[in-house]
Amino acid sequence: MIMVKEYKSFEEIDARLKVLKLQREIDQESLKLHFYRAKGDLVSRKLLQGLGATFTHNDTWKNMLLAFVSKRILGIIRKRHHKKTQR
Repeated sequence: MIMVKEYKSFEEIDARLKVLKLQREIDQESLKLHFYRAKGDLVSRKLLQGLGATFTHNDTWKNMLLAFVSKRILGIIRKRHHKKTQR
């Protein structure tokens, strides 16, 4: 059974319409917020999955670590060589 509200004046109707309009705007903004959060979560997950796939494929982690360590070692060697040539 549908409840029908009876209004006694146009002011009551206007007040109710304002409330309904505000509720509608709040619901729209809430829906937008949920949409953008969901979209952000999906993008983040896809990005992480893509990175995970990249890093586990073809020993990429090992290659990155090897490149990092070798760069550090070469930097140390260059510093020592530079100090010897300055003497």
